[in-house]
Order: sequence, then C-alpha cells, then structure tokens
Amino acid sequence: MPERQVYDVVVIGAGPVGENVADRAVRGGLSAVIVESELVGGECSYWACIPSKALLRSGDARRAALRVDGARQAVTGGLDAAAVLARRDSFVGDWDDAGQVSWLESAGIDLVRGHGRLTGPREVTVTTPDGEVHLAARHAVALATGTRAHVPDTLGLRAVQPWTNREGVAARVVPESLAVIGGGAVACELAGAWADLGSAVTMLVRHDLLAGYEPFAAELVGKGLEERGVTLRRGVSARRVEREAGGAVVLECDDGSTLRVAEVLVATGREPRTDDLGLGAVGLGSERGWLDVDETLRVLGPDGEPVEWLYAVGDINHRNLLTHQGKYQARAAGDVIAARAQGGTVDDAPWGVHAATADHRAVTQVVFTDPQVASAGLTAAAADDAGYRTRVVEADLGAVSGASLHADGYVGRARMVVDEDRGVVLGVTFVGQDVAELLFSAAVAVAGEVPLERLWHAVPPFPTSSEVWLRLLEAYGRPVARG
Repeated sequence: MPERQVYDVVVIGAGPVGENVADRAVRGGLSAVIVESELVGGECSYWACIPSKALLRSGDARRAALRVDGARQAVTGGLDAAAVLARRDSFVGDWDDAGQVSWLESAGIDLVRGHGRLTGPREVTVTTPDGEVHLAARHAVALATGTRAHVPDTLGLRAVQPWTNREGVAARVVPESLAVIGGGAVACELAGAWADLGSAVTMLVRHDLLAGYEPFAAELVGKGLEERGVTLRRGVSARRVEREAGGAVVLECDDGSTLRVAEVLVATGREPRTDDLGLGAVGLGSERGWLDVDETLRVLGPDGEPVEWLYAVGDINHRNLLTHQGKYQARAAGDVIAARAQGGTVDDAPWGVHAATADHRAVTQVVFTDPQVASAGLTAAAADDAGYRTRVVEADLGAVSGASLHADGYVGRARMVVDEDRGVVLGVTFVGQDVAELLFSAAVAVAGEVPLERLWHAVPPFPTSSEVWLRLLEAYGRPVARG
C-alpha cells in the first residue's frame, strides 16, 4: 500500500464551503488538503449561483431601464441572447477551474483530484485516474460534498434526460420552448431567465410558488413572471413524460392536458451527495442521507453524540441549502477545528464564534426574480410555530420616495416580525426591484437583536429605499418616553 499523506485537516469537497473550511484551518495554523472529483469552486461557481445570476442580470437591467422615463425611450430591442450567454461563460471561466486552483495554492491548501471516501477514523482514500491516494488527518475530516438535483419518479421523466439546474444555467442554445417543473427559487429564477432570452416557458407548480416565504412574495413574483411571458399552471403536475423521435418532450399532466416542449427542466428540490462517502466504515450506518450535526458542525453518531473528528458542513447537513450560510458554517468549523487541535477555548454558546447560531435565527435569503424577494430571520408563520408572541407590521415599499425615484410605478412590499416580549426584530421580508441590497441591514437587526427603541436612532438616508425601515417602525409605533 502506498505511504499515507498526513495532514492536520482533510476536506472532501472543494466548493465554496470546503474551500472556506480549509482556509480557516490554515489561517489557524494547521495544514490542510482538499479533495475534489469535479471542478474546484463547486456547484455554486459553475452550475448555480454565479451563472444563474449572470443569466438573469441582462434582463433585469433591460427592464430597469424600461421602468424609468427617459431611459425607456432608448431601449429599442430585446436581449442579445448570444451576448448574454457569452457573458455568463466569462463568469464561469468557460468551466475551467484554473483560477480557483491558483487560489488554493496561494492559500497554502493542497489539492488531490478524485473521489474521496472515508475508509476508517481520520482516514480518506481518494480514487484518482492514476490510482489510489491515501490521506490521514491528525485532527479532523470535513465533509463538504453538497447536494445534487432531485429528479422525481414521474413515469418516464428520468429517461428523457431532463435539464436540472446544471443544464439550466449551462445550456448554449435557447430552447424554443421550456417546461419548468417546480415552484421554488431555482424554478422561478430559471423560468424568468430563459423567458427573457426568448423561450416560451410554462411552469407546472404542484402547490404554489415559493413555499416557506411570506405569502405576498408568491403573489408578487407570480405576477412578475407572467409579465415576462411565463405561463403559470398552478395545481398541475406531470404524470407521464416522453421524448419523441424528433427530440421534443411531451408531458401528460394530471389535469388531462398535454404539453409539448423542446426541453423540460426539473427543479423539485435537492438531495445530499453522501452516497459512496464511506459513512459505514466509520460506524454511521446508511450510505445515503442528510447528516445531523451539533452547533460546531460535528457529525452526530447513532447515539446522538458528536464524532469528535468528523464534520459535515454546508448543504449535506440540511440546516440551510444556501451558499452563504454554508460559508458561514465553514468559517465556524474551520476556526473550531484549529481551536480544538491547539487546545484553545471553544466558544459554542449561542452566538459564540464557534457556533452556527444564525442557521436557526438569522438566515438571509434572496430570490433573484423580478421583483426580488429578500428575507432575514423568521417569517411570521415560522415565528408563531416557534412559540414567540409576535406582532407583524407591513409597509408599501412603492410609497417610499427612494423606491419611487428608483423606478416609475415601483411595486413592492415589506414586512417586519417583532418579538413582543423582548422588543426585537425576529424577521424581515422585502419584495421589490433590487431589494437584495436592503437585506444586510435586516440581517444586522435580526442577528444583533437590536431593540426597536434603538432602531429609531438608525436614520435611513433620504431619498433611498432604505426609508422603508422608518415606515415599518412608524407602523409599529414609536416607543413611550421613559421616566
């Protein structure tokens, strides 16, 4: 057997999450190696966040100009699809990860290309094109393999080789028509992107759009999609799918209708890439499924106790399937691995530097539809379910001076959920054009548990859309003077 290569930390998965775990461990004085079977940079860099936002931006910019008198007169045509796709390609480096590999080298992180699996405690075997590489970790192994698209068992669906998010962001030709199965963030974003590029898009939404967000988000996003030419068919599912000899896809729907399209895109959720990771070799039983973790991201064993050397970071722990939340977890995990390795103090209390508390209380999310949906913390329903005594206030974002200057006829809405017992903000949701740029202020208010009486002293500049904060506070009511 070839000699083992020994590091302080071995990370399986070189997406943004794995990169951050390794980087923080190295910054903490440890040695680290990262194992990757595909492209360094992972799903987000090549098949999700980056290319999807690149596809969406051109259409957003065109519509933004059309909403401002004086600018709309200069818009005399539609999008140049070839230019949009070329711009997307530039952001993913034409699916070449040389730049990301260079960053790993500059950060002092070694790379082994191949499929890594656990073969014993603190042991990882990597299958490479040139044979096996055996890695050993002095202190920790971190699993950061992410998720893949879930394709349901609808009769014939898998056989037609449908698009998932990967094909949905990487396609080089605009299909004449496209059916999108699903109603979540990925479905809504990609339906809008391909409609902007000229495809006739039909969405089959079993229940409603954007489940889990505030209900008014679905209402406004649905209207926005229809204005972009997307056909929404709510309460309809495909029960049988077949690809014809000529290449078209035929979907038989459960309402008795038939839909014929050039391509079909499936966006019905994600599943963890935990199969063939060797979990059974370290006593974790099933070779497939989500991994439960403690607040410092250590994997919990069958007895509910953490495995002291094994971490699961990012999507595979199912806490939040969001790149930025995964990177947040990675910073905590990398730092606590270094602290434990060097006998330092572990701060895993709520909001401690080694605890991923925001996963429960201050998650930030943006859906890059038009209008955008931006949320931080809990929705009203989630706060009620958690047992808080709440009060919910809303504001018309379109009535704010900054928003009305931003776009003629601006349509938007904001909601704030307040913990009545403590007088702090539990959650905020904004829906409207470009509201993503408002979100960090909400994240600070929620994560910082800023008292409402102090928020009155955070003065939003005039005239900007951030004045919506003042409108929300006014809707809640000014605090009574003390004494």
